[in-house]
Amino acid sequence: MHLVTAAEMREIDQKTTSEYGISGLVLMENAGLAVYRTVHELLGTVADKTVLVMCGTGNNGGDGLVTARHLVNHGARVRLMLTSDPESLAGDSRVNYDIWQRMGQKVYSIQDRNSLQVLHLALMQADLVIDALYGTGFRGEIQDRLKKLVETVNDSERVVVSVDLPSGVHADTGTVRGTAIMADHTVTFGFPKLGLLLEPGTDYAGTVHVADISIPRGVSDGLRRRLITAEQISEWLKPRLPGAHKGQFGHVLVIGGSRGMVGAACLTARAALKGGAGLVTLAVPRSLQDVAAGVVPEAMTAGLAETLDGTISPLARDHILDLQKKATVMALGPGLSVHPETVEMVRLVLSDVRIPCILDADALNALALLGVGGGTALDGGIPFVLTPHPGEMSRLLGVPVANLVSDRIGTTEIAAVNWGCTVALKGRPTVIAGLRETYVNPTGNPGMATAGSGDVLTGLVSALLAQGCAPTKAMAAAAFVHGLAGDLAAENTGQMSLTAGAIIESIPAALKEVERR
Repeated sequence: MHLVTAAEMREIDQKTTSEYGISGLVLMENAGLAVYRTVHELLGTVADKTVLVMCGTGNNGGDGLVTARHLVNHGARVRLMLTSDPESLAGDSRVNYDIWQRMGQKVYSIQDRNSLQVLHLALMQADLVIDALYGTGFRGEIQDRLKKLVETVNDSERVVVSVDLPSGVHADTGTVRGTAIMADHTVTFGFPKLGLLLEPGTDYAGTVHVADISIPRGVSDGLRRRLITAEQISEWLKPRLPGAHKGQFGHVLVIGGSRGMVGAACLTARAALKGGAGLVTLAVPRSLQDVAAGVVPEAMTAGLAETLDGTISPLARDHILDLQKKATVMALGPGLSVHPETVEMVRLVLSDVRIPCILDADALNALALLGVGGGTALDGGIPFVLTPHPGEMSRLLGVPVANLVSDRIGTTEIAAVNWGCTVALKGRPTVIAGLRETYVNPTGNPGMATAGSGDVLTGLVSALLAQGCAPTKAMAAAAFVHGLAGDLAAENTGQMSLTAGAIIESIPAALKEVERR
């Protein structure tokens, strides 16, 4: 499913109207009807219910007027408040206002001196509030009387449904300056807007419902940004045939671990196995091989040359090259440490890497110390997938974390192009960018901010890449399944008690849910 900016959505609407002959009035009618249907579903029935509808003067307000008409037609009591003089309405919004007037329905002005008193009374009686004040064209900050109105609605504890976007949220960035409507549900039209997925906009949007308003298929072709869905992933994952054997599902080589951190590499290996890899080899410092074998008995293990401090030594280079010859994919980094000799090992291994490679954790920190691309094969034709969290991305780019999180999508896309590989910036939301496509992941919860969660993600993407999924799609699918597994696990443990091990144990259920789509 495509993700769009406000400008892209305007262009889609214009193409729909000019090239396909579907008028703006039809699109507005379909939009308002979609909001009505959501309200009906939330209330069970709208008959004898009281609904407060707040409308602006643009197309968003016109959508609200259509919704109000359908509510009245089905027996609801509607209190409609308009932000300005009705004479300022134009186009399709004016058409729907005139219909409202002909129906003999009352309009209250939000600009009136007594509007806040009217609002308080309406909220006391309301079963639900519809926010159709501002749409995707909103910029800046809500001011004056409307600011007080928004704050009053937010304090009312009434169920709020926003039309297309919560008023006060920037459609492209999710930015909120001052105040914005805190919606319980948002009905967005055609395609989700970026601001509904990005913080803090996602906190204001509540549950997002994407409504079909009859935009023709193909109008959005060429857009690079997509929301990851289970239906999409189910198309990417290949079904297993009855005569299949383990050699057909890839061999993941996990290189990591150090004294005190061997558990990270073990989590990656376990996740790779749960993610469907046919074979997994777990390569750790020689003194930790027996420990690793006991933790992950399904994996083969290898003991690598180590430093005096129990980290992987540069002397392990030839052994790792031999292990690569039998592997399909290499995952480098979990629990590795940034011991100076181990950083040198990373440089040596990457200079000779021959198979697709996932770099995570201390492999990324080593890259930051070495300089991304300097002495490595990131631009040498081998597929790489980098999975930094904001702190690691900050070290790689040499920019403050705050600058990254203020433009998660743009930062990730630029990094992917500059480094010539797939980059996944972890967090809320995780953004995955390749050279031609970008995915935003909707799954996951705050309980997944726990030790080892990132190692699990590394194992999952390694398994999917080993099974033949293209790098960017493998990363997008892994992020979705990882988040879904975390959501399923949290249903049993709660978010506070969620562990990486619990996420791993929920991977089969998450994959099964995806496969059913």
